[in-house]
Amino acid sequence: MPRSLKKGPYVQDKLLKKVEVMNSSGEKKVIKTWSRRSTISPEFVGLTFAVHNGQKFIPIYVTENMVGHKLGEFAPTRTFRGHGGKLVERASSVKG
Repeated sequence: MPRSLKKGPYVQDKLLKKVEVMNSSGEKKVIKTWSRRSTISPEFVGLTFAVHNGQKFIPIYVTENMVGHKLGEFAPTRTFRGHGGKLVERASSVKG
């Protein structure tokens, strides 16, 4: 269920302060964060965030298309290694 429109999008206060300081100073440093649930707002565009995925920090450069999404959407927590393996190879050789 999405968040109430009355409340507005959730952005961690500490993260928002870091972004405001970065925008006012004009620096382009990487902002390290554990807040995967924070919504990307228009102030974040052009900045790079290091989002923690449970193991390491994934660098994410924010563009206009990302506004409204969550930071965690761009830092996957699981590594996909493919379906099957030897079973898939055997099945394809039997058919062909």
